Amino acid sequence: MNTPAPPPRGFDDTEFKGRVARAQKMMHQAGLDALLLTTEADIRYFTGFLTRFWESPARPWFVVVPAETAPVAIIPSIGSILMEQTWIDDIRTWVSPDYEGEGMALLGDSLRQIAGQSGRVGIPKGPESSLRMPLEDFEALTTSIAPARICSDSGIVRKLRMVKSEAEIAKIRHACCIAAQAFEQVGTFAHEATPLSEVFRRFQMACLEAGADWVSYLAGGAGHSGYHDVISPAGPTPLQRSDILMLDTGLVWDGYFCDYDRNFAIEEKMQADQSHHNRLMDAVDAGAEAARPGATASDVHRAMDRILGGAEGSGHASRLGHGLGSQLTEWPSFTAGDQTPLEEGMVVTLEPCLATGDGRIMVHEENVVIRLGGVEYLSPKASRNLDVI
Repeated sequence: MNTPAPPPRGFDDTEFKGRVARAQKMMHQAGLDALLLTTEADIRYFTGFLTRFWESPARPWFVVVPAETAPVAIIPSIGSILMEQTWIDDIRTWVSPDYEGEGMALLGDSLRQIAGQSGRVGIPKGPESSLRMPLEDFEALTTSIAPARICSDSGIVRKLRMVKSEAEIAKIRHACCIAAQAFEQVGTFAHEATPLSEVFRRFQMACLEAGADWVSYLAGGAGHSGYHDVISPAGPTPLQRSDILMLDTGLVWDGYFCDYDRNFAIEEKMQADQSHHNRLMDAVDAGAEAARPGATASDVHRAMDRILGGAEGSGHASRLGHGLGSQLTEWPSFTAGDQTPLEEGMVVTLEPCLATGDGRIMVHEENVVIRLGGVEYLSPKASRNLDVI
């Protein structure tokens, strides 16, 4: 398989300006004078600031989106050169680490200037959000900017990031194509007696050789009639004849993830394994049919769960898929209780999980974008025939 030519890296400034304009319209409706962003994905969404340096917890990073003007970056000085390469012009820095108050004086002054002395500053506070700054610094910040106050962003950032632009979708599609190339190589290194840990290492190498920028996530499992879970690290246990091997990759290309898996039978497959695989594919088809604009996340869950046999048949997975983009998992979640309305342009995973007996499961996952006429597969849809390697 030849991977199509990749889309351009990065985005035109118009992409970011459009994101900010939509945010500011929603901010006006919510009565917010500014947004305070503190996490990697949120800051990158509005600025294009892409770096692996976020792996270091020593330094916090901040971006403020004013109600009318362009965003302001308030960051450690080590990041100034990279931030200058983005579309952001107003970049304010401090020398970090600063154990007397990591950027708090600069951030407080900036918030008072941007939001006003009694302004309302929105920050993501809901499910799946995080602060990524010391709590004691945040508490000091809220005191220092009073009577201005920090409040919920009313879900603005979440709503914006759930719906992808065509430029974002192109990056996820390309990440999926890279993973497909790696999956085609599995039969060259996954054999009977090969330790699972070696399979994991070789698969990550295959992803990188196919063009991934990095492999941020790899999970899987192996065993007769399935595997016990899909999050454990790979151990030295060798693959055995008729094992089911599953690999689930979240590789990254230009800051965007794919997240899908493939199952393989080692040397031979049992009739029951093919039957389980067929049922998973039926569930994916049902989820794809249900995933249309105007439906809810719970509608998609219900459609897949009906094929899987309800709670008893779906193993220990209550979530049967999720949003996908600049993070491995985003909103919404395909659960019974998630009433998030689906919109055109959402990129999601369809991830049914089936109990196969003796505490084992099989999982299948595809990546799709929701379109008016039905989903578009971004991951090359798997064959109904369970592959034997």
